[in-house]
Amino acid sequence: MNHEQHDGPGRLGPLRGVAEALSLFTILPGPYLTDIDRPLARRAITAFPWLGLCLGVVAGGVVALVLGLGAGSWLAGVLALCWLAGATGGFHLDGVADTADGLGSRAAPDKALQIMKKSDIGPMGVISIVLVLLVDTAAVVSLAGTTGLGAWWRVATLVALGPAIGRAAILFATMTGVPCARPGGFGSLVAGVTTPRSAAINLTALGCVCALAGWVMGGWAWLLVVVGCAAVTLLIARGWIHHLVRRLSGMTGDTFGSVNEVTQMTFWVLTALSVAVVS
Repeated sequence: MNHEQHDGPGRLGPLRGVAEALSLFTILPGPYLTDIDRPLARRAITAFPWLGLCLGVVAGGVVALVLGLGAGSWLAGVLALCWLAGATGGFHLDGVADTADGLGSRAAPDKALQIMKKSDIGPMGVISIVLVLLVDTAAVVSLAGTTGLGAWWRVATLVALGPAIGRAAILFATMTGVPCARPGGFGSLVAGVTTPRSAAINLTALGCVCALAGWVMGGWAWLLVVVGCAAVTLLIARGWIHHLVRRLSGMTGDTFGSVNEVTQMTFWVLTALSVAVVS
């Protein structure tokens, strides 16, 4: 074992959790992790929304560049999604597909979990991935068309917040008391690692980020739009988590991916609809 590699993440201080989340949940270069245990999983999940914000800022930068150059909103949306999917290795989209196959089978929980564990993707899985990506792209296109000419930075900001909101929903999915459907899998490593106090602190901090972003974009009206959409999105995410637990008797690694992608998509759709109303 390389002692320097093992201790590397510990020298990052407050950024240790973000670095560990980077190594666990993306394919980007990150610190080498020798022992993946519950304390590490707890730190990584706690930092997950902030990793999402980092990924989102890059996606927002892509949108800003493309829209600023006048290359069109469709290209901006597609390239931003390519970045997010590429950086995570399609990890969360794969969870969407597997979850859709399991739920679409209408089988009992044990059978549905077996279907989700298979390496192949069925028709429901393919359809779900296509629809999620189409809706994501359409939401970005809609935002670009309703925020006004020259407001590419507003679109970029809303795009940047999406991955953070999506990953914040994972805090609810990993709360103590939320059961794990498949003991021994990766999902069991992170199941129940989030305490109510940790979730409250992270969600409050993220709410402040959303409020600041909304205020900068356009004062009180935009602040209410961004914070309101984030709050409603997380409520919908809790409903989705409740349905998954009821249907599958608990959470799995695949369902965590679906929660992330569905929540991110919901936030972008809600902001697109809200901006169209207030603009």
